[in-house]
Amino acid sequence: MESRHLFTFLVVVEAGSFTRAAQQLDYAQSSVTAQIQALEAEIGLPLFDRIGRRIVLTDAGRRLLPYAQEIAKIHEMAKNALHPEAEMAGSLKIGAPESLAAFRLPEVIRQYRQRYPQVQIVLKPGQCWELRDFVRSGELDVAFLLQPEVEDRDLHIETLIHEPMALVAPADHPLSGEPEVVPAQLKDQTILHTESGCSYRTLFEHYLNSHGVFPDPNLEFWSIEAIKQCVMSGLGISFLPLITVRSELAEGKLVKLNWNDASQRVATQLALHRKKWRSPALDQFVTMVQEQAERWREAAL
Repeated sequence: MESRHLFTFLVVVEAGSFTRAAQQLDYAQSSVTAQIQALEAEIGLPLFDRIGRRIVLTDAGRRLLPYAQEIAKIHEMAKNALHPEAEMAGSLKIGAPESLAAFRLPEVIRQYRQRYPQVQIVLKPGQCWELRDFVRSGELDVAFLLQPEVEDRDLHIETLIHEPMALVAPADHPLSGEPEVVPAQLKDQTILHTESGCSYRTLFEHYLNSHGVFPDPNLEFWSIEAIKQCVMSGLGISFLPLITVRSELAEGKLVKLNWNDASQRVATQLALHRKKWRSPALDQFVTMVQEQAERWREAAL
């Protein structure tokens, strides 16, 4: 069984098509097809089902996948052992929701780029549930999540810091003077939300609904910055991570309502595949993130 055929198999799985795999490998598509056919002939079983323009792993393909990944891991480890000067090159594919990409990661990435300029960083935005799937599939090396603490059979998930939430309103909002804001008081309020599927939006909506409150109208935005600007203009109120509104609160552009967020708390978490080999570049990035997280926690005290 030729290793190059296994490597091509892995690229096809990750790319999701023979055409995209050929582009990534800089092969003719016929070469990719021939290598997969040779592998299938050697195994004696088909590895992919062709369904229209889509390809799907067969049962044999799914059983082969972890072995191919392990062979690729050993191959990469052998290369790095023989060429240590190349260890801190390559690329890192990182996923994060908008709030963390904008307010937690810039300093970590800046420091990493200063130390390891040869490593290319690709930052992919997304919702937490899809970022977890991308780590599982190998499309991402690491993901940052903002969600309630969870465990995952396939992923190592490490909590970096618990993130307080804030129910924010324009500075002159009538609820700003209330000693405590309760769900019933939001019944007639316009709520400005992040996109559907956002973990803290879901927690907040479930909490309100469990108290018989279904605010209407709700407005949905693609950007936290757009939400903040609309709240400041008096369009409504919003439930956001405190890190995203600290400067506006300090400047008096927004006010934090006295809201009990105990049941809607989330944490910034780091997600890695449990079985995927960590390159030296990824190992160093994780170490720097953990060091930075210590500073985040100290600053929050």
